[in-house]
Amino acid sequence: MPVVDIPGSKSITARALFLAAAADGVTTLVRPLRSDDTEGFAEGLTRLGYRVGQTPDTWQIDGRPQGPSVTETDVYCRDGATTARFLPTLAATGAGTYRFDASPQMRRRPLLPLSRALRDLGVDLRHEETEGHHPLTVRASGVEGGEVTLDAGQSSQYLTALLLLGPLTRKGLRIKVTDLVSAPYVGITIAMMRAFGVEVGRDGDDFVVPPGGYRATTYAIEPDASTASYYFAAAAVTGGEVTVPGLGAGALQGDLDFVDVLGRMGAQVTVGAESTTVRGTGELRGLTVNMRDISDTMPTLAAIAPFASGPVRIEDVANTRVKECDRLEACAENLRRLGVETATGPDWIEIRPGAAGGLVGAEIKSYGDHRIVMSFAVTGLRVPGISFDDPGCVRKTFPGFHEAFAELSL
Repeated sequence: MPVVDIPGSKSITARALFLAAAADGVTTLVRPLRSDDTEGFAEGLTRLGYRVGQTPDTWQIDGRPQGPSVTETDVYCRDGATTARFLPTLAATGAGTYRFDASPQMRRRPLLPLSRALRDLGVDLRHEETEGHHPLTVRASGVEGGEVTLDAGQSSQYLTALLLLGPLTRKGLRIKVTDLVSAPYVGITIAMMRAFGVEVGRDGDDFVVPPGGYRATTYAIEPDASTASYYFAAAAVTGGEVTVPGLGAGALQGDLDFVDVLGRMGAQVTVGAESTTVRGTGELRGLTVNMRDISDTMPTLAAIAPFASGPVRIEDVANTRVKECDRLEACAENLRRLGVETATGPDWIEIRPGAAGGLVGAEIKSYGDHRIVMSFAVTGLRVPGISFDDPGCVRKTFPGFHEAFAELSL
């Protein structure tokens, strides 16, 4: 039974870096994810004047509750959505002029609901080229706080950014949310804020964040549940068994619920206190599933759907169209390349498997999206001849993925 060591969570590492930078004192992060996204976040903090010390297994950050120590700088956010959305929010707490830009891929991704909310709070934030997209400039003078309305229907990261900002404002924040996608990620944020000394209140669709700042701590990073989905899926499609330690019943990440989907399809799933095990049974049933809350695992399910005994329909995932690429269409195009009948709509994809033995190998078009590549690597366990036009894009979250996945013995 393979026991798989999954790298740290990208989502948790990014939040922990923000919280550590904002806290009063020195924070130690244990087993943070080291990838292009998180290294870019740490580099951005350094550009803003925060000290980030690194050892092989930890990062240490000297917090500055008063905001960046420099009064003028340029920050390049690479491909990282958390970097591109969280760091301008953090910069707003300081005093100075901070310019942010990102890769062409990240420039295409939306930011406007967060920008509007920050402006409503008095932040001088200007998009330099296209409204609602990078590059942008923040002319910071601290944030007073108060009440703000936010549409987080495209990305829960907008709400997370404001929640993280709340304790750094002078009055605190009351955030009225009109729509919310990927709600479990907000749960991660609130739990982590609690670990750094802040309790977020909730009144229906309103989130209430008190002022007063954060306290430094030592914080251990969970393994990444989205990355674990590829290994769990691998067990389900091959009839093998995989155990991931560090992701159990008390895990913060909602994407662990992907194993419940595999259970509905016929896999045997055991969620223990400190680990999760998935065993393939030789059966994968078709199903219709709402993946609004775990949409980062939509490509994983799409990639194994051809091996199901009936159609697989994934619904309520419109937000996946504004990720690193349009993931609905990327999955559909690649499945068709493999010979699988696939249809899409505004917020759904339906995969209609024929005989699994009829699949043909093909080059997978990655669109520079790490999750497309890692998902179809699972398909490749059953379909010979699959290759990738950009296998290296996995460096965004898991630089050693291909080597690690090749070592999986099922």
